[in-house]
Amino acid sequence: MYAPSSSVGVRVNREQHPSKLVDLARQAEDAGLDEVWLVEDCFWAAGIATVATALAVTSTIKVGIGVLPAVARNPAIAAMELAALAELHPGRLIGGLGHGVASWMRQIGAYPASPLAALDETLVAVRRLLAGERVSMHGRHVNLDEVELVFPPASVPPVLAGVRRPKSLAVAGSSADGTILAEPSPPEFVRTALAGIAAGQPTAHAVVTYNWLALGDRERARLTVAESLTPGARVQVEGLPFAGELLALVDSASTVDELAAGLRPDWLDRLAICGDLDQCVASVRALHAAGSGSVVLLPLPEEPPERGIEDAGKVAAALRA
Repeated sequence: MYAPSSSVGVRVNREQHPSKLVDLARQAEDAGLDEVWLVEDCFWAAGIATVATALAVTSTIKVGIGVLPAVARNPAIAAMELAALAELHPGRLIGGLGHGVASWMRQIGAYPASPLAALDETLVAVRRLLAGERVSMHGRHVNLDEVELVFPPASVPPVLAGVRRPKSLAVAGSSADGTILAEPSPPEFVRTALAGIAAGQPTAHAVVTYNWLALGDRERARLTVAESLTPGARVQVEGLPFAGELLALVDSASTVDELAAGLRPDWLDRLAICGDLDQCVASVRALHAAGSGSVVLLPLPEEPPERGIEDAGKVAAALRA
């Protein structure tokens, strides 16, 4: 069972060229981090290939996929890929599935009639196949006829759902081993998400949170935080005490630069892991206390990834000191 209680990880952002992955994954492990996460965004580097590489060049760190679009692969094929990785690297793989960005899924002709049904059925099918079951399903999206993996993994990897809206959180609660919450994920959103997850009546559930990291100077995070305040992120900030002012700014700003300029310093402290080392450690502890078992720190995309991983390692070390 994947049940982190105070883990700290780092994400290798999609902007990094695949040729850098080997060194970055090794750096994350050498930095003493618990997890390294990779993304699969269209049309960057593919998730299975990058995760397989990160697992192959490390020996102890857990490697997470955050996340594969559920509709981009047949669930039987997705289960085959995850099973092979889990068998080759027991106990180190964390699977992740999400809806996929709607515009990208339409672009590749994979947008489903019901995104909720597609995610729910895919999560159920993949987890049952990884558990060694013979699966027949005839749903709105998934159709399998007596499918069974020849090599089910001895160490079954967890499969998490990357979601954020109430109905999707309930699906995660009922059909996934955990939930990945996108950036920004302040403690208030973690608590709200956990309430939504509970609507799905989970037996056990892990929560992973993504947040931008700017160790030493919160101002470095200003533009990146502004760029992350997309329409879909409104639900993630609605529980903040300054949500009304923030959302009014988001609605009124005509450019990202204007939005970034209007973000108050105390807002940045809640929308990112930023400031001096003590501030960053306190922010991570607040997320753990709110229910995030794994806090994943995101290097700022415009900065060298090596710096972000080094800084994440410093935060993790200070937490354990």
